[in-house]
Amino acid sequence: MKKTLRQLQIAYYSVYIAAIAAATSGFYILKSGFVLNPLSQTGTVINSVLIIFIIGSIPLGLGYFNKLTKQWALLEDENKRLENYRKAGVIRITIIGLGLVLGVLFYYIMNSQSMIFCAGIAAIALFFCKPSEAKISTELNINN
Repeated sequence: MKKTLRQLQIAYYSVYIAAIAAATSGFYILKSGFVLNPLSQTGTVINSVLIIFIIGSIPLGLGYFNKLTKQWALLEDENKRLENYRKAGVIRITIIGLGLVLGVLFYYIMNSQSMIFCAGIAAIALFFCKPSEAKISTELNINN
């Protein structure tokens, strides 16, 4: 279980490091003078696509993962349960984290408040993905 927890923690904190890198990159892009008008056709498309992505990915990521963990809890082999949990957990963290990173980056590029709200929503959803040993044990019905 320690290996699974460690790999999930690496994925989880890597998303936050990527968000910091996106903020730094966005700051330098903004400083160079490149600003995309959020009311332009391109800005509207980016805005809409990111909002739809976040609205879709969060409930699907959290809900589907919860459904899968209930199925995996019934498996006999504990190693198989943990392996499935790790793979799906990394995918869930990556998908939800992508919304955070893109929200931060586009906030700087478009100077749009809706993008920072999107990033905030994704950050809150990512908080529910934070791995812990107790959470893994409870979700997979593993007794230590």
